[in-house]
This record gives sequence, C-alpha cells and structure tokens, in this order.
Amino acid sequence: MASGGIYDHLGGGFARYSVDAVWLVPHFEKMLYDQALLARVYLHAWQVTGHERYRQVLDETIGYVLRDLRHPSGGFYSAEDADSEGIEGRFYVWSPDEIREVLGSDADEVMAWYGIDPAKDEGNFEDGALHGLGTSILHRMHARGSLARPQPIEEARQRLFAARATRVRPGLDDKVLTEWNGLMLATLAEAAAATGNDEWRAAAVATGEFLVRELRRDDGRWLRSWQAEGGARHLAYAADHGALVDAFTRLAEATGEARWVDEARATADALVELFWDADRGGVFTTGIDAEQLVARPKDLMDNATPGSNSLAAVGLLRLGALTGDDGDRERADDILRLCGPLAVEHPLAFGHLVYAIDLAARGIDEIVVAGDRPDLVATVQARFTPNAVLAWGERYDSPLWQAREDGRAYVCRNYACQLPATDTETLLAQLTP
Repeated sequence: MASGGIYDHLGGGFARYSVDAVWLVPHFEKMLYDQALLARVYLHAWQVTGHERYRQVLDETIGYVLRDLRHPSGGFYSAEDADSEGIEGRFYVWSPDEIREVLGSDADEVMAWYGIDPAKDEGNFEDGALHGLGTSILHRMHARGSLARPQPIEEARQRLFAARATRVRPGLDDKVLTEWNGLMLATLAEAAAATGNDEWRAAAVATGEFLVRELRRDDGRWLRSWQAEGGARHLAYAADHGALVDAFTRLAEATGEARWVDEARATADALVELFWDADRGGVFTTGIDAEQLVARPKDLMDNATPGSNSLAAVGLLRLGALTGDDGDRERADDILRLCGPLAVEHPLAFGHLVYAIDLAARGIDEIVVAGDRPDLVATVQARFTPNAVLAWGERYDSPLWQAREDGRAYVCRNYACQLPATDTETLLAQLTP
C-alpha cells in the first residue's frame, strides 16, 4: 500500500481507498480515521520488524495529520476532499512537463524514481484527459518496499512538495469528530511513547485537552461534533465514548499523568450509564437521553472504523487492568459473549473485536515502573506489547500501585508480580514476547 499511489509520496498520508486491485489509483479523499488506523499498523510493523520503511510511513503519515488536519488548539479535522478546482485528484497528479518545470535537469531521474515514463503520453491516471495529456500518480510500485529516498530524490521531493503547495488545495472538512479524534489520539499517544517523540507527545496532550474542553458539556455529557463556528453539538454515541476510553488510557501510558486515567474512568462510567444493554449485554449506539427511535440500534460489526462494541470491549479491558475494576472487565466479557460467536463465523467483519478477544483469552500483563526510572519506562514503551498496560509516573488508586518501591519495575498478571526488575535487561526478559 505504501508503495502504491494510494499513499501520498510527497506529503504523507493515505487516500481513502483504491479503485483498482494494485493500490495505484486512489479515490483521493483523505480521512482522519484512515490516518489513525493505518499509522498504528505501521507503528506496530516497525516495532516488530525494525524495518525503517515502516517507520518512514509512520513519520510521514503523522506529519501529514499534524501539518494539514490539526486545529491550532489541538483537535483534528475530519477529512480533505478528493477534488480541487472541481476535478478529482488535480492537487496530486503530475505531468512530465510540470515536473520538468519544477526540477529542470533533475526531472528525468525523479520521474524514474516515481514510476513516470515520459514516453507514455497517457500517464497512469485514467482521468488524465481532464487534467491535461499525460498526468500521473506518483508511486513506487516498480520497487515495492523501497521507500528510503537518496538525498537527491529527497531534495527533489521537497521542491515538488513546495510547488504543489501553491496549487488550489482540496476542500477541508473542518468538523472535529470525537470518535475519530479518539482514534487518532490513541495512535498519536502510542507512537509518541514508542518513538520518544516529544513533539508527538505534546500534540497528544493538546488533543486530549481540546476534547475535554470543547466536546464535553459542563454536566459531563460528551458531544459528537465541533466546529469553530457554532462550537460543539449533537449527543455523542457509544463509539465516541469507546474511542475516548482507549485514547485516554494510552495518553496516561504515554505521559505518566494520572489525570488521563481519571478521564478514562469518567468516560467509561458514562458509557455504561448511557448505553449499556442490561438485558443482553453490549452497548446500544445511542444513549438513553437521545431521541427515542422505534428500535434502538446496536452496532456490532467493525467496518471502516471499529464498531462501538469492539471499542468498548478493548477500552474496558485495558482500563480495568490499569485500575483493578472488576466491573469493567465483566462488562467487556459480556460484550464478547454477545459478539464473539458472530466473530467466529465472520472474523473479517470483527477485526477490532478479535483484538479484544485476544486480550481476554490470553490475559493482560500489568507493568508498573515506580519512581524516576525513564530508562525502564522507555524499555517498555519501545517494545510492541499489545497484551500489556503500563502504569508509571503519578500514582493513582489501583492495586497496581500497592507496595511498589521506587526505582523498580514490576511485571504482573492479575496483580501477582514477578521479582522486581532494577535494570533493563531483567525487565526485557520478563516481558511477554
């Protein structure tokens, strides 16, 4: 995917989907939730394999979001349109003459790098006639996985990017949606922790603060959507709450600040109070304070974004592991009993729920780093540990913090811990592979 035209090789980030079978020709719209979910995949791929091409895609995708989709106060906009000047893809595609105008004598080398053959007048974009003869989408499909740019290519990329910035940009959907921001915040916080990127960590904190300040009413009720003109409106759905629970727990893990655990707890309480189905388990889509419908819907499957029950299950399991709240874990188990049989029959429709099932089936390691030990914290954060939670920094009410001596790390399961680790080698040996 990152080698194809669905990836923006000049500015980073992914288009919404491909219209062909080889990821070359995208529908050029860029969605916040795609950046959030795909950046997370490339983060984990880099952590597991160490391949720098995955780290490059991660860096450039988050860079795109922070540059082009971020509100100055911290929230993230929803999307950029596919069209500019009334033509789909106009902002992104190039003709050989346009590249030569920017790069001069360097153009042929750069066109070869990005898969453009000037001898083919038709280009590779099927709507090229709308843009002028021979327009093409930049790609690396002829050298899949070879993304690292030699210095001359990188300098040319920057020149093309600067030239593209003078074009009419695609339309911006400037809504800040709580659910999609929760997805992006979870990814940004996890990526900041794993890479040690302080800029990303600061952006994650600013996003969390923006959401709490702008998208929650004074009475504590979360809202769905915010725009600069008009502020926040619409009652938030279960998916908004589920995404926030996960985002706040990951922000706590990235910063060591107890306030984000408190925010996750409060949001989880609201999720249960407003959306829980006491008869069959799971969460309804709309809250008890929403408009009464003929039938109250319940979102079970995962689609382009994880479903509300999958988000709730993952969020409650991880929060319960951090706080020791058996109620959170019991409600997550209720969701898995409701949706699990469907996931067995149709696993591709329940991708995020399968993660929750794995958390429940294999269990969650609870890791505590007490005192000022940034080396031990970084050791845990750098490692891909999908079935673990991390407590460090400020202490909060949880059995995880009971009788923990400063300067040590504890790896626990159901709050029964291995011998304390005082060095990174011992800690690494205790972490579940």
